[in-house]
Parts: sequence; C-alpha cells; structure tokens
Amino acid sequence: AGMWARGLWALLAALRAGWCLLPQAGYLHPDEFFQSPEVMAGDILNLQVYYPWEFLSSSPCRTVVFPLMTSGVTYWVIKSLQQLDICSSCINSYTLLVSPRLVFTMFSFILDYSVYRLAPSWEADPWKALILLAGSYVTLVFYTRTFTNTLEGLLFALLMVLVSLRKSDGSLAEPTSSPLIGIITTAGFFNRPTFLAFALMPLLYWAGLIVDSQKSIKNITNHFVKLVLCACFTATVFVTADTFYFTSMSLDNFYSIKKSHLFDAIGQLNEKMIVTPFNFLSYNLNPRNLALHGNHPRVTHFAVNGIMLFGILHILAVGAGFKMLKKYIYQLIRVKSYHHGSPGLLVCSEGNPMLLLFYFVPLAFLSLFSHQEPRFLIPLILPLVLFSTSQNRAVKWKHVIILFNVLGALLFGCLHQGGLIPCLFHLERLVHSPQSSNHPRHYTLLFAHTYMPPRSLLNMKKRDTHIEVIDMAGSEEETLCRTVEQRANNFSCTDCHVFVIIPGTVRATLTKCGVSFKNETLIFPHLSMEDPPQIPFLFSGNWRSQLGLYILQVDRDQ
Repeated sequence: AGMWARGLWALLAALRAGWCLLPQAGYLHPDEFFQSPEVMAGDILNLQVYYPWEFLSSSPCRTVVFPLMTSGVTYWVIKSLQQLDICSSCINSYTLLVSPRLVFTMFSFILDYSVYRLAPSWEADPWKALILLAGSYVTLVFYTRTFTNTLEGLLFALLMVLVSLRKSDGSLAEPTSSPLIGIITTAGFFNRPTFLAFALMPLLYWAGLIVDSQKSIKNITNHFVKLVLCACFTATVFVTADTFYFTSMSLDNFYSIKKSHLFDAIGQLNEKMIVTPFNFLSYNLNPRNLALHGNHPRVTHFAVNGIMLFGILHILAVGAGFKMLKKYIYQLIRVKSYHHGSPGLLVCSEGNPMLLLFYFVPLAFLSLFSHQEPRFLIPLILPLVLFSTSQNRAVKWKHVIILFNVLGALLFGCLHQGGLIPCLFHLERLVHSPQSSNHPRHYTLLFAHTYMPPRSLLNMKKRDTHIEVIDMAGSEEETLCRTVEQRANNFSCTDCHVFVIIPGTVRATLTKCGVSFKNETLIFPHLSMEDPPQIPFLFSGNWRSQLGLYILQVDRDQ
C-alpha cells in the first residue's frame, strides 16, 4: 500500500506541475493577476498594464515585497534572457502567464513537505494525508495561482511546522525556533493582515510548549524577546522596501537612484513611513468600503465556502467539532455538579481537538468580516487534511471525495471564465502579427461581461499607443451599444479594427446595437457565473455558444 500511495502522490504532483504548464485556462478572481504579475509586468517589463488602486502611491495598501520576490524576479529573469539573446521572443503571453504561476506551483510543495513533517505528530498517516492534499482541487487550482492567499497558506504551513516540531520517537523537541516564528508571523502580516487570525492558534500552542518545557522565567522571556526582535527587524525591512517603492513609484527610478539622491530618499523615508498593512486595515475596517466589494452573511464561510472548497471534509470537521463541544459542555456541567478540579479537554476517541481549533479559530475570526470569499479559507487545507486523515475519517468517503475534486477542478480550472485567457493569447498573436507590424493598425478591444482582462498578457510596451483596451465590465445594454456604435462610426481613424469580446449568453444584446459584425471567433469553454447559461439552451443544438466566449470584429464598411 505504501508504494501505491507514493506512486499516486507522484502522479498528482506531476498533474499539478503539468497542468500549470498547459496552461490552466480557468480564471478564478481578478486578484490572481492584479496583485502581483500585472503590477510587476508594468514595473519590470515596462508593459501597458492596469495598476489597481492598492498599488498607487496615493493609497498604498499592499506590500510590494512579495510581488517583487515572486513575479518580479521571474519577469526580471525572462527579461535578462531576452536581452542576452538566449531566446529572441522570451516575453510573450504564454511566458507572462505561466512563469509566475510556475514559481507559485513550485512553492506549493512547501504544503506537501509540511503535511509529511506534521502527520506523525498528529497521529495521521503521512502518505494518505499527502494524497488527500495533492488530490484536492484547492491544491491543483488555487495553490498554482498567484494569489496572496496562496502565500498566506504556505506561511501558515511553515508556522505549523515550526510550532510542532517533534523528535522521531514522538516526544516533543525543545522549542527553539523563536526567531523564525517571529519572521514568518510578520511576513505573513505584511502579505495579508488576516494572517494574524491563522497565526493565533499556532502562536498560543507554541507559547504553551515554551511555558511547559522551560523551568526558569529567564528562559521563557529569552524566547519571547528573540521572537519580538526578529519580528521588529522583519517589519523594518518591509516598511523600508514599501516606502522606497511607493515614494519613487516606478521601478526605473527605484534602480537608478544616484548616491546623492539616496540621502534625499532617506530623508523622504523618515518623513513618510509607509506601513501597508495599516492602510489595508484602516480601509477594510470601514464597513462602507467592504460593502463596495460585496457584503455576505456572517455564516457564509461556515455554511457555503467551507463546503465549496473542501466538500465532505468540512462537513466531517463540523460534525466532529459539535460532538466535541457537546462532550466538553457535558463535562463542565458534571464537574460543576460534583465540584471536582478543573475541566481538562478530554482527548478520548475524538482524535485531536487541537487540530480542530487550528481549523475553526481562523474560520471564526474571518467570519467577523462581512466580505467573505472562498479563497480566504484556502490556508485551512493543512489542518483539515491532517484532521481528516487521523483516525482514517476520510477513507469511507473516498468516492465522494474523488468525484467532488474532479468536478471542482473542471469547474474552476477549466470552465470558470475559461475563455478569457485563451482570448487574450489569441488577441496578442493578432496585434503582433506581421501584417499589423508592417503598417500600424489601430486596435480597439472592448471587453463586456467578463472579469477584468489582465492587460499585461497582450504584451504591449508602454510606448505603443495603437491599442486601446476598454473594460465595460457588466455595463447595461444602452451603455454597451453606445460605446460600440461610437467606436464603429469613428471615421477619423482609417485603419481601425474594433473587437468586442462577450460571452455567448449575453451576445444577443449586441444584435440591438445596429452594428454588424464579421470574423467571429468562438472560444470554448467559458462559463460566466454572472451571466449563467439557461439550462434549456444547453440541451439545444446551440449549446456550445452558451458555454463560449465570442471575439467579434465590428464590420466598419457596412
């Protein structure tokens, strides 16, 4: 069974890397582009991009350290390869999409390492836990994308490893990793301030171990002082980097600061320290701002998102949690009635209550905010996988788990907004085609009823002015028609090509615009949750158009 499990894990690991290279077409959320690769493509490769408000110097809400260390370094490598003539066209829509993702996919194996290291400490079979992890669609789809949540999950995993180090014989090792714990907690906080919700239980657990294992107060304070010093040092690094970046704003200045300017820059630093997580918190703690991003009921994480990401595993954990609470309350009542000592958490047949706390405490904290998206919970895969494998809880549900993850991977990895990236690849080839480079044509690309298109994938230099991207988002029929007609009837521009990119489900609205189209391209599959296909249409002969994204060229001769 051991060899079989190892083989299966290797297969799933190969699928993770291979599917990333394919590339994976699904588009989960604009943040996977606009909080890292898009910004770095603009700064390092000097491409035309859309800078989100969090990265503008007027409102710096996100640290630039992680984007620089991941997408930034990757793009710098590609740029260097091209400059050294090692490959003539290193920079194209494929490499722009895949190279940062590949870095994240390689880092995602930190999760596998953590599960392997932690399983024995929590009475779980390491290889069974690894299969549960590597076979989850959350790992295959979310952990191969450039989300800050992905980094949050990896830092949470490292923190769990650091706080529960055990010797090979199962006894607790001396807790010595206080410097690293300080560094990771601070880095996690700068990456996403919500990291504190995830770090709380591991830190309390670690503090408990320190207090239990150290005899003298001096040793205990020694550990905590080390942790605080390292945390302060890390914070200084982040604040300095962010302040430099946001005061000089463009990386060109960032690299070409002369010695004499350096002292001015340091002067500026002292005047205006930029602490991005505090800006982020002050923005997000204002209910009016959160409402702009969507308000959800407080139970969404618990009742919807947990099930959507983890399926039966979430349900089993909730069941075990309630059972344990019931037991604990019953114990409290009994202890109260007999006046015996203090109630300890009974660890009888229920496996490890600690793992349930590692899962539910962050979930409870995240539930305090009204804006609740599924991806906020992806770091919780680690305690959940360990809990589900201990006591062989998941085994009898294995068919349900397989079916659930296959469907999840297809839905989010292939279908969800799945036409948009192939469409950008297609348009990139079109605007860089030999015909258009010989005599300059002007292109207008109108995106309607899709997620925000990452401009960087079009691979347009900032100085190229012959391409205009208009993101109409979910705008109404009238606005859409008005814009299309305006562009179609702009006769001041002779060699103009106007394209409308729109899902098949809302294509009919364009027929009312009084504009005719030629050269239509259908990109399949594309599922828009905002404009879902009508079920009866899916069974008609026209079903492909319902699950497709159209690229329509406006016929300006008509």
